[in-house]
Amino acid sequence: MADLLAVLAAYLMGSIPFAQLLSRRRGVDLRRVGSGNVGASNVLRTLGVRPAVLAMMLDAVKGTVAVLVAQRLTNGVAAPVMAGLASMVGHVYPVWLRFRGGKGVATAAGAFAVLAPVAAAVAAAAFLLTVALTRFISVGSMVAALTLAGWAIGSDAPTIVGIGAAIGAALVIIGHRANVVRLVAGTERRVGQRGVRELV
Repeated sequence: MADLLAVLAAYLMGSIPFAQLLSRRRGVDLRRVGSGNVGASNVLRTLGVRPAVLAMMLDAVKGTVAVLVAQRLTNGVAAPVMAGLASMVGHVYPVWLRFRGGKGVATAAGAFAVLAPVAAAVAAAAFLLTVALTRFISVGSMVAALTLAGWAIGSDAPTIVGIGAAIGAALVIIGHRANVVRLVAGTERRVGQRGVRELV
């Protein structure tokens, strides 16, 4: 029962749309501007750097707190991993916004910073390097997700953590399927271009 409660709480926590809440305080509905995505990149596009950084930090905190709460309420590693994934699912499919949310990248980073800190740090470095080289946040996000999964699986982390990282990476890749289509078509915008559509 404690495991189920921890996972449910993690989903509800992940569903808190911080980017949308921050934007609404400034009179902006993210679903109607920019990319329409309820994530930090759309906050950056519509409101600027500071609100975007705050939104990203809060989204990461959702994943971190979800895992920490699960660790406190349950025994073992499985429940915290499931809680971390549930917080991602909540961010991507938030019940409060009719299941239309963000991409889950920042929330995953927050969750796996607790579950697999070294893998998360390597993934963050991969993200920054990829974005610096390609100027595509979407590519950086997918590379980071795959790096996280690969590093977690190849490290001495518990097997369930590696499996969780792989599932999380799959969620991120699926969330970026439209970006992949644009990348193949050559229409994906780079950082700094007008009308950029990087989605986090």
